[in-house]
Amino acid sequence: MIDVDSLRAATPGCTQITHFNNASCTLPSHETLAVIKAHLDREAFEGPSEAGVAVAADIQQTRVAAATLLGADASEIALTGSGSQGWGLAFAAMPPLGAGDRVLVGMHEWGGNLSTLARAAERAGASVEIVPNDEQGAFSVEALSAMLDERVRLVALTWCPATNGVVNDAAAVGAITRAAGIPFFVDAGQAIGQLPVDVEAIGCDVLKGAGRKALRGPRGTALLYVRKSFLSRLEPPYLDVVSAPYGPDGATLRDDARRFETGENPFALQLALGVAIRATLKLGVPAIRERIDRQASTLRAVLAGLPGVTVHDAGPVRSSIVSFTVEGHTPASVRDRLAADAITVGAIAEAYTPFDMRARQLPAIVRASVSYLTTDAEIDRLASAVNQISRGR
Repeated sequence: MIDVDSLRAATPGCTQITHFNNASCTLPSHETLAVIKAHLDREAFEGPSEAGVAVAADIQQTRVAAATLLGADASEIALTGSGSQGWGLAFAAMPPLGAGDRVLVGMHEWGGNLSTLARAAERAGASVEIVPNDEQGAFSVEALSAMLDERVRLVALTWCPATNGVVNDAAAVGAITRAAGIPFFVDAGQAIGQLPVDVEAIGCDVLKGAGRKALRGPRGTALLYVRKSFLSRLEPPYLDVVSAPYGPDGATLRDDARRFETGENPFALQLALGVAIRATLKLGVPAIRERIDRQASTLRAVLAGLPGVTVHDAGPVRSSIVSFTVEGHTPASVRDRLAADAITVGAIAEAYTPFDMRARQLPAIVRASVSYLTTDAEIDRLASAVNQISRGR
């Protein structure tokens, strides 16, 4: 059982706002903030380079904690500045696409990933093709199986999309790609920290996740997992003295995932990320998942019962995200009205998941996302405020 009251007392932001923008960034704990401040002070008084050398073993423990979280080996973990950066680096390191090659993505694929894929496909004369959803609105595993052939070079899946509460079945997709010998990339930006993650069970070759979302880590931190057996197929698009030290025989690529890291790192943030991951492991992801599922389901049901409010989530399994619209009000105006009452939500545009949003004819949605810190009283406060907006008050 999660002691929500104690955790909220250790989170300064809980005293200032009613936070439902956790899918963007969660509120950090006192401990996470203290680690950042302490290391910045150390840099100021000991020298930034010297302070970095002093905490090298602690930074490695962040990779170890991340590996434990993902069911991986620490050698398969790289620390990056953002999830998109890590995903893009891994894709750019693959052999270039050729004319006629195919990349398969789901309806919910993150817009940043799509931009990367589309530009590469355009240059090569390849194609990015959409795997349709099933009748419940989730990624169709059956459709994927029917679309595979010898020209498919990559299957990419966004596990939990940014604009919809659906949770896609990553392990089912991985079973198909592994059997076919096709590389499989998973965008787990919204999943890590709220869903149990086992990269072996998923069968992915690359997985990326954000530090600032469900993990409650700082902005500017992310995790990149690269399967050890897949690493030899990847040549990073740029290198430095960490990723490929230059010796008498030239540059030698590291034989671990740190070939995607550089020598310039925000050590204070990476230390804090380690604190946040270890806190997640201590609470236990299954307990976090149970709490988040209960709070999100409650919020979804309450909002769906309000006049003029439409909840847009799909799929049999759902995440912390509750997407909705209010009749007669743009998502941005709803966000701004709520912000005036110190209630935070997101107003999320089509560009985040363009295929899904266009298919559902939704130019934008309001995104209210819970964390394990979210209380029933906060849900009631948000619902009351949305009800007033809907009624034109």
